[in-house]
Amino acid sequence: MATAEAETGRTVTTAIPARLDRLPWSRWHWTIVVGLGTVWILDGLEVTVVGNIASRLSEPGSGLSISSAQVTGTAAALYVAGACVGALFWGRLTDRYGRKRLFMITLAVYLAATALTAVSFDAWWFFLFRFLTGFGIGGEYAAINSAIDELIPAAYRGRVDLIINGSFWVGAVGGSLLSILALNTGILAADVGWRLTFALGAVLALVILLVRRQVPESPRWLLIHGRDREAEEVVTDIEGRIESERGEPLPEPHGEITIHQRRSVSFVEIARTVFADYRRRAVLGFSLFIGQAFLYNAITFGFGAILTKFFHVPSDHTGYYFAVIAAGNFLGPLLLGRLFDTAGRRVMISSTYLLSGLLLFGTAWLFGRGTLSADTLTACWCVVLFFASAGASSAYLTVSEIFPMETRAMSIAFFYALGTAAGGISGPLLFADLTSTGRVGDTVLAFQIGAALMCAAGLVAAFLAVKAERRSLEDIATPLTAVRAPEAEALP
Repeated sequence: MATAEAETGRTVTTAIPARLDRLPWSRWHWTIVVGLGTVWILDGLEVTVVGNIASRLSEPGSGLSISSAQVTGTAAALYVAGACVGALFWGRLTDRYGRKRLFMITLAVYLAATALTAVSFDAWWFFLFRFLTGFGIGGEYAAINSAIDELIPAAYRGRVDLIINGSFWVGAVGGSLLSILALNTGILAADVGWRLTFALGAVLALVILLVRRQVPESPRWLLIHGRDREAEEVVTDIEGRIESERGEPLPEPHGEITIHQRRSVSFVEIARTVFADYRRRAVLGFSLFIGQAFLYNAITFGFGAILTKFFHVPSDHTGYYFAVIAAGNFLGPLLLGRLFDTAGRRVMISSTYLLSGLLLFGTAWLFGRGTLSADTLTACWCVVLFFASAGASSAYLTVSEIFPMETRAMSIAFFYALGTAAGGISGPLLFADLTSTGRVGDTVLAFQIGAALMCAAGLVAAFLAVKAERRSLEDIATPLTAVRAPEAEALP
């Protein structure tokens, strides 16, 4: 590494990004996956449990005076609204103060809020802490996806990001099965079981918090913010661990980048970069998030209600059905993730969105004809969401890699917040209203709206998706601090 002093900062030439990208997969990378990725399991647990226990919370003796529609509609929308606000609030701080500091704080916020949800004594308390739980989770989206993309080698970034975001559904399986236990009044009292599910989420968050302490700050972030010696120490330590594990020296890195270090980037500059310099990419990110947010937030929060209302499935059995579609959701990113690094982003993003949308149109048609049972509807959703899950996960991957380093967390936060506000807040409210009427045609309409938005996003991706597979982040989007003609001298 070399550096030259400048009036407004230092100009640094470094191979740190290339050194990170040329690393082979190792145990250290698994530490990153476990420390950062497992939070989506908690998110899946949260969302699924609430959807499945909605009918129990509305029953006499639950300890809360609340209706099922309020749980799947109002509380769900507040959770998503909290996530949107949290993403914007924490996203800006993540770009300014670092990935590690923020992913520790946001997880602590989630832990406290979900623990306090467990002791809800009135509807307003439940609503408040659902909002604050979402507030913590929203910050996680920005901090975690930024850190993952900046620490994972370019050759593996697509599949790892998809699988990590898809691990939400591992939590959904756990939440489904846990809700079966929580709703069994033969084991737990009606006002106790649902509280223990939230308490368990807090305990798991505490475990993850302890593991996460071992994850370092992003060397890329350190480098840009004038802490290049710390960045060098982090990368040297990683390289030493991997060489010790493999028993052989690592290959030489290829490529350097020169940057002019800055402590911060103004919000105006971030906005101008994303919406003026990268206008087409902004349209892509917004389209992908709206499609997946409406589909997932509407269906995830309302699937249990559909089963009980239209197919008369007992409330304490909906978890079995949800566990099946949750498993299908996780298998999508798991089995298709590698293709995002080989076949490419454009082909895979557009095809997964389009396929899931078309299959959902087919499901809506069959549901409207009355030819589906609880089992066959679940099977149809399992197939639809196999593709939709891979597509939805790729939305987070896309916005985290197609904008400059200095705007990464804020870009993730912005597109998540806008897309989710458009689809994730209106989705649960509209879907709860449509399904509560008990009319088949209303639920078919909700399915068709979600399908249309997924297909539209797929068409946008077919034209605008960026070929980011196996490319360094700095090659995909040049950092705002990069300079072309550096004057460098050796570090002392």
